[in-house]
Amino acid sequence: MNIPIRPRRNRQSEAIRALCRETLLCPGDFIYPLFIQDQPHHDAIASMPGCYRWDIEGLLGEIDDAQKVGIHSIVLFPAIDDALKTSKAEECFNPEGLVPRAIRAIKETHPHINVITDIALDPYNSDGHDGIVAKDGRIRNDKTIEVLCNQALCHAQAGADVVSPSDMMDGRVGVLRNALDTEGFKDVSILSYTAKYASAFYGPFRGALDSAPKSGDKKTYQMDYANSREAIREAHLDEDEGADILMVKPAGAYLDIIQRMREVTSLPIAAYQVSGEYLMIKAAAEAGWLDEEKIILETLTSIKRAGADMILTYFAKDAARLLG
Repeated sequence: MNIPIRPRRNRQSEAIRALCRETLLCPGDFIYPLFIQDQPHHDAIASMPGCYRWDIEGLLGEIDDAQKVGIHSIVLFPAIDDALKTSKAEECFNPEGLVPRAIRAIKETHPHINVITDIALDPYNSDGHDGIVAKDGRIRNDKTIEVLCNQALCHAQAGADVVSPSDMMDGRVGVLRNALDTEGFKDVSILSYTAKYASAFYGPFRGALDSAPKSGDKKTYQMDYANSREAIREAHLDEDEGADILMVKPAGAYLDIIQRMREVTSLPIAAYQVSGEYLMIKAAAEAGWLDEEKIILETLTSIKRAGADMILTYFAKDAARLLG
């Protein structure tokens, strides 16, 4: 047949496919989420096979393993003892609390690791919400931001490189930026959860930290999953308020949001492959229905292809090994 244009010529060998490949993953793209607890041991997380709640010693060993395969950024999520949880979440800014102690230990042993911390109240809040709950059940936006500032400053003082507000309160990025700058932490970055959707994909994570709301839901502050224009509005606001990096969460079901955000900002974009996405792959692979290694790389590549510059994923260590 006389067909002058044959796209398959660019697919005929791995060498040619490699030359023509548009999207490349590397271990440096990954941020490794790590769960920590104030116990002298680590525990497997039933809802997230292959993941653990680490004690500080175990955490340092896991970071060492991750660093060996090329991962240089981690984000910490604490499991807080119920006895320390209060309605005002004061434990979140205790300088001798679990997260500040973990940060200091990491910086002493792995000084070049980029330490990111979660800025939100749900692990510390006896109500299980990301914000302070008023008597009428509403989330107090401005009062919450005051506590978030204390939390961010506490983490910055301990040595955090990046603080990452995941609360979705209005205006918190600007207030956090001002608080950090005023206290001399001008070099501490803000990775903002810009478009964090009220998603059912978070279920296994809440089991990992026992941080589900005691009543109600998070729909008055997390975004409606039916909306996309709203994400662009949030992106413009966070950029104007001084965010250094914008995030979309979850990732897999929100590739369109990542792509739309990429078109309206020059800031780096992060995307979070969340616990539900992780568990679906793990469960399907365990049943023999999917090839886990191939699916890991395909899903992560699709997230980067959509426009993400960096990806938070529980598969970070596995993916880095596969790429190595």
